[in-house]
Amino acid sequence: MSDKIYGIMAEFNSPGEVLRAAQKVRDVGYRRWDVFTPFPIHGLDKVMGLQNSLVGWVSLFMGAGAFASVVGLIWYSNAFDYPLIVGGKPMFSVPMTFVPAYIMLIMGAAIGALMGMLGLNQLPRLHHPLLDKSRFAGASNDKFILVIGAMDKKFCASETRRLLQELGGTHIEIVEDKD
Repeated sequence: MSDKIYGIMAEFNSPGEVLRAAQKVRDVGYRRWDVFTPFPIHGLDKVMGLQNSLVGWVSLFMGAGAFASVVGLIWYSNAFDYPLIVGGKPMFSVPMTFVPAYIMLIMGAAIGALMGMLGLNQLPRLHHPLLDKSRFAGASNDKFILVIGAMDKKFCASETRRLLQELGGTHIEIVEDKD
């Protein structure tokens, strides 16, 4: 066995079993755990305490920052850096500034969404330790897998294994991280 343990994985046979197990794991006080299922289970997101993603906020701030940066750049270059009076028009005009700033808002928001998604999902990770387990493939067919991470403050290999056995988990395995 390696020094780095990713967590302990247990297999369940029905959505009801894994939902009850998830409730118990939450109630016991574990914070770093996840459930893998072949289809969505109603109520599992509430049990897991999942909230809305922060990707939208990252996208909003990146888009707003790009918009403000372009408006500022156009204002600075027209008013201070290279003031050029053409036909008596003002040095700064909102209608003239809006189109390039709007284009950069869209580009900034798209880049923010990509960066937020990659950063919050901790990507790129080229290989996940759960993929080394042959039984994990059942999570995409007909099995329900609950994984409790070793980074959890309450994690103790023997106690966590005993808890998963009490909850009705089968094929309980230690998942090692080879990275």
